[in-house]
Amino acid sequence: MKTSRELEEKINEIKKLGKSPWVFHVNTGGCNGCDIEIIDTLTPYYDVERFGIKRVSSPKQADILLVTGPVTRQSYKSYMKAYEATPDPKIVVAIGNCACSGGICHDSFTTLGGVDKVTPVDVYVPGCPPRPEALIYGILLSLGKVEQKIQEKRFKETE
Repeated sequence: MKTSRELEEKINEIKKLGKSPWVFHVNTGGCNGCDIEIIDTLTPYYDVERFGIKRVSSPKQADILLVTGPVTRQSYKSYMKAYEATPDPKIVVAIGNCACSGGICHDSFTTLGGVDKVTPVDVYVPGCPPRPEALIYGILLSLGKVEQKIQEKRFKETE
């Protein structure tokens, strides 16, 4: 785990963005183990909101998509709707082994594989399920990607 100084630097990155990062959770066919750990990060014990990270109820308000589970054929359309509804620059965080690589269902006819088979993934948080500390670290890592994508967008607009 990172030291308090490194976490403090990540928190300062959040402040540079000018607003709190908002996350939207999408389950694409998982067993709910990772979903429970995401809920755990919101409890007072871990209190991810102390970093300014807030969970929202619509992908239209989100900066970061937290995706759990392998992408099943049945969930593909609803996941793509959520992905497309998320405003740019969108960040995708694959949470858990299933989202990272397809997990034990990677070669099943019912799944398409991990999230990276259908959309670009910015941060991978492996584990079955990953611990809340790993989730928090993965979300904080994704904030660097937000800043990077904002800079890329500004560069493209000036061309």
